[in-house]
Amino acid sequence: MTLNLVKLAVGIDDVDHLLRVQRRRLDAAAQAGRSRHLYHVTRNRPRRAEELLAGGSIYWVIKGRIRVRQRLLAIEGDVDDEGRRFCRLVLDPELFRTEAWPHRAIQGWRYLPAPEAPPDLRAIAAAGTLPAGLAEELRELGLL
Repeated sequence: MTLNLVKLAVGIDDVDHLLRVQRRRLDAAAQAGRSRHLYHVTRNRPRRAEELLAGGSIYWVIKGRIRVRQRLLAIEGDVDDEGRRFCRLVLDPELFRTEAWPHRAIQGWRYLPAPEAPPDLRAIAAAGTLPAGLAEELRELGLL
């Protein structure tokens, strides 16, 4: 079964801000002569890495709602200069906006089974349902 991660996007205002920050990181890596991969560094390596890499994504919580996801491409373990282990989550730079689902604050990351993940906005639009902005407003008003 495919598994996903949920992570807070700390200091990020909206999806466009996340996109700009990640592009700057990619550009900085290229200018420094490092590989042009997008990483998210975390202290702990997910124990269920195999399930995550079977098509999983990282779902970003921005301002109290899951709003976007990125596919996980690889998980790399490493050790810093002081001998502490850490993990790099290698991310696909393409962002997929999702239906905005409320999510409480968490530390670190949490697993998110695929059936419990919010749908992509592309899938909602293809199905001919309400526009995402309108659906979110109606949900906040308790009408959906």
